[in-house]
Amino acid sequence: MIFGAHVIVYSNDATADRTFFREVLGLSSVDAGGGWPIFALPPAEVAIHPAEESARHELYLVCDDLKAEIQALSAKGVRCSEVDEARWGSVTRIRLPGGGEVGLYQPKHPLALVPTSGSPLPTQPAAQAG
Repeated sequence: MIFGAHVIVYSNDATADRTFFREVLGLSSVDAGGGWPIFALPPAEVAIHPAEESARHELYLVCDDLKAEIQALSAKGVRCSEVDEARWGSVTRIRLPGGGEVGLYQPKHPLALVPTSGSPLPTQPAAQAG
């Protein structure tokens, strides 16, 4: 039974990006051995998009109030890109200290995520499989 997902973010400065995930994004972690942190992520969903080449993957963090999240990150010294209004959501990008970037978006589509007790996720109907 599949019970989760493991996401890998490649970095030119893993130490700085780990510090960012821990101190700026506030993600908890466990030591996987030898001081190697593995960070807990919020609930996740995966989308499969058509592409000419399939060697690229992206990480987007999901929020329920993009403007508020951008303000909270700004207060921590994090600069976000301009907000792009896409068909599927309002999206910005966060530059990581190691040179990479992750997306941050407020979805406009139904979520496959199942909100947990106390979760700020909007209670949108999940798309029906079929």
